[in-house]
Amino acid sequence: GLTVLAAHLLEIEAEQLCSLQTSDRLETVILDVTKTESIVAATQWVKERVGNRGLWGLVNNAGISVPMGPNEWMRKKDFASVLDVNLLGVIEVTLNMLPLVRKARGRVVNIASTMGRMSLLGGGYCISKYGVEAFSDSLRRELTYFGVKVAIIEPGGFKTNVTNMERLSDNLKKLWDQATEEVKEIYGEKFRDSYMKAMESLVNMCSGDLSLVTDCMEHALTSCHPRTRYSAGWDAKFFYLPMSYLPTFLSDAVIYWGSVKPARAL
Repeated sequence: GLTVLAAHLLEIEAEQLCSLQTSDRLETVILDVTKTESIVAATQWVKERVGNRGLWGLVNNAGISVPMGPNEWMRKKDFASVLDVNLLGVIEVTLNMLPLVRKARGRVVNIASTMGRMSLLGGGYCISKYGVEAFSDSLRRELTYFGVKVAIIEPGGFKTNVTNMERLSDNLKKLWDQATEEVKEIYGEKFRDSYMKAMESLVNMCSGDLSLVTDCMEHALTSCHPRTRYSAGWDAKFFYLPMSYLPTFLSDAVIYWGSVKPARAL
């Protein structure tokens, strides 16, 4: 099997993983992808363990979803907090680890999302995933010259912390509370409540079978010919992916007729 060097934000998460009956090939390190000093320290930790062999695979999986909601309910900091983790964190970790991956002629696997193909929700999440797609595409083309392969995994809806309904609900209430009176009047409380119910319906449809994602990771890391993109989940394959190929006016029409309307909508 492979030696796995797993990074966690919180020490308690690392301890919980180690307490499971896992292989002795697993080691953990604490990493905050929003802090340069933490990334540098984690890179040095990895370097000490891989030595001259280099790092075969880097999987960028850190991500948050909130704040998420209508764009007009947000402030700049709400976008920035998500971009710091989901996009800038991916970029900085990759740039630091890249010399080790290049030495092994290994793989970079970035976890994007179907929301990196279709922007259905406001806030930094979809923006960040579009950014991960663009960064990965440019990186793949640049690293071809060095024998390094870059793969993108685009999961649909899965039951993880990203889709935790309690967290999403609390976030939406907070965004509503900080919105201006003009915005509240334009959207209305009925819209807020219906929007939350629509979000809850999406969460309830999420799959609990995370192996659909981890199987893609495994293939991207171990296959002789990894794919450029992996769609994980039936919703990704049969809804989001086809929708992303439709002419914009058609996909916009589908989303418009299926979405909640603000109080002052025309």
